[in-house]
Amino acid sequence: MGANTSQVSDLSESQSIRTLIGPDAISENEPFWNQLISFTFTSPTCSADAKLLEEAVVPLAKTLIQNNPRSGNFGALVRVFLSRTKELKISTECQDQLFIWQAHNALFLVRCLLKVFIRQMNEEELHLQFSYQERAPGTYDSICEDLLEELVCNLVHLIVEVPLLDITYNILFEAVTTLLVLLSYQLFHKEVLREGLIYSYLTRGRCLSLTSRLVKTLLYNFIRQEKCPAATHVLQTQSDGGGLLYGLASGVASGLWSVFTLGGVGSRPGAEHDQNPLPLSNQSLLLLLVLANLTDGPDCPNPYRQAVTCFKNTQDSSSIPSPQPHTFQINFNSLYTALCEQQKSDQVTLLLYTLLHQNSNMRTYILSRTDMENLVLPILEILYHVEERNSHHVYMALIILLILTEDDTFNRSIHEVMLKNISWYTERVLTEISLGSLLILVVIRTIQFNMTRTRDKYLHTNCLAALANMSAQFRNLHQYAAQRIISLFALLSKKHNKVLEQATQSLRGPLGADDTTVLPDYAQDLNVIEEVIRMMLEIINSCLSNSLHHNPNLLYALLYKRELFEQFRSHPSFQDIMQNLDTVIGFFSQRLEQAGSDLSVERVQEVIKKGAAALPKERLKKFPELKFKYVEEEQPEDFFIPYVWSLVFNSGVGLYWNSQGIELLGMDSP
Repeated sequence: MGANTSQVSDLSESQSIRTLIGPDAISENEPFWNQLISFTFTSPTCSADAKLLEEAVVPLAKTLIQNNPRSGNFGALVRVFLSRTKELKISTECQDQLFIWQAHNALFLVRCLLKVFIRQMNEEELHLQFSYQERAPGTYDSICEDLLEELVCNLVHLIVEVPLLDITYNILFEAVTTLLVLLSYQLFHKEVLREGLIYSYLTRGRCLSLTSRLVKTLLYNFIRQEKCPAATHVLQTQSDGGGLLYGLASGVASGLWSVFTLGGVGSRPGAEHDQNPLPLSNQSLLLLLVLANLTDGPDCPNPYRQAVTCFKNTQDSSSIPSPQPHTFQINFNSLYTALCEQQKSDQVTLLLYTLLHQNSNMRTYILSRTDMENLVLPILEILYHVEERNSHHVYMALIILLILTEDDTFNRSIHEVMLKNISWYTERVLTEISLGSLLILVVIRTIQFNMTRTRDKYLHTNCLAALANMSAQFRNLHQYAAQRIISLFALLSKKHNKVLEQATQSLRGPLGADDTTVLPDYAQDLNVIEEVIRMMLEIINSCLSNSLHHNPNLLYALLYKRELFEQFRSHPSFQDIMQNLDTVIGFFSQRLEQAGSDLSVERVQEVIKKGAAALPKERLKKFPELKFKYVEEEQPEDFFIPYVWSLVFNSGVGLYWNSQGIELLGMDSP
């Protein structure tokens, strides 16, 4: 909106707009349409500007809803836009900026009106708004066309056919945004929508054949990370102090090119933090996530999910045809780089999760990379700042780690990657640490945060599962990582004793009506803590059984705090797993006693290293391998569809929704 921010209020005063929403029909051949769509207006990219625009458009759109059954002007506006899309590709090749500018403006008007229509009416009523035509004889053909489907298909065609250049940036952004708006019916329904007109146009209609091209284009828009084109005035700037909309006939061409800057020109002071520097990249990713998470139809699977799950690397030269429909090839190296660079946003983390979980080609490629730290470090940073992130983002980051740790090669290689001076890790100066040890530190910190704050069992389970998957391949753990593993066990032990004491006291107290209700809580707490303690003992045991000689620092930390484990030796839940820990503690304690008293740290470490090589492996009892695999919940759409739409609601560039009536996200009041 930029320099024209103050002119949003002029919308209702614009003669062209009043004519559009009025009761009189305007023929598509009238010069009025050229005048209407020849305005200079910088699209909003920050939420405050988008809110101003929305509030100005609502009363105008409501007037049009009343008059459109008589005038058919909304349908005429859509046709004016469609007539221009047929020549967009040629206009791009000819660098016809004026034509592209007008097409963009027409679509911008359509999108602004549609957004209000969708809040005001259901899909059937919206469909009617597209079908109304002027009734004067001979004005329109009597051919029955589905103008709404025509619009949807044209938008898809526009996105996949028109190349991304400076002069096409904004119309491509507008096309992506309009599709998001058309799909936004989901926001106003608490239950997940499984069918509908727009859904059927995209999944079963004429758009179906363009599925793979649309997914590929949206992915490349994300990969390219193109910024808004720089502001350049193409025509000589003139100004007569006019309103928001300017007719070309009046000779006013005030900053024509500013319409291509998406809020980049003359933005109000202090708005920079709210502006997305990569609007097309962001919006394309949001649309891709919305499409990929549409539900399967009763007789056909979601084609966009199929495309996301089966695309291949452009380097894949295998001639075996893919049995899956909608497959295509894309440059995995470019996609991997974009995923690494943009991990701080929810939507990029969600894309990474989707690809790792659903696309086996991409998962294999990611796991084969020799620079995994570029992907893993941003994920660890998300978890490190857990208190600043929403719970969904934390879950996605954790599940990504869990999926990665299902692979033994990953678990081995992370201990070979050495890192220096991790600036965001502020609890302790880590001058040099392996990626594996850092991963352990961050996951343990997440567990401790969860124990004291959120107490979310799902979070605990995933953290422990990731540690368990890695435990057999723990190698040369950093001294601090080894200490934190034992410190976590100490914390759990302390919590266990406290809950046990509270439960015992409540049993001794008088059993009144109020006392009985508290007992199940203690039992449940105790049960959860004992499950976590059991898992921690299994993780330590797995490391000792499989790589004892590779982890002197863990042995040192274990021996230093060996009294922690004594109370669990006779506990029925832990007796079996404690056998190996007892064996190890006993063996090394004896060696340390034999080495004398008042041993230095260096001498203790020397004894441990020699002892690790001498301990007979057959003395340690074999346990089943600790392996956990991530499995999506039944009906994952109940989680993912609200999550994706919350990202659109909060991060959609230039999109503002009044929270009243947003039932999907539980926003029933303003």
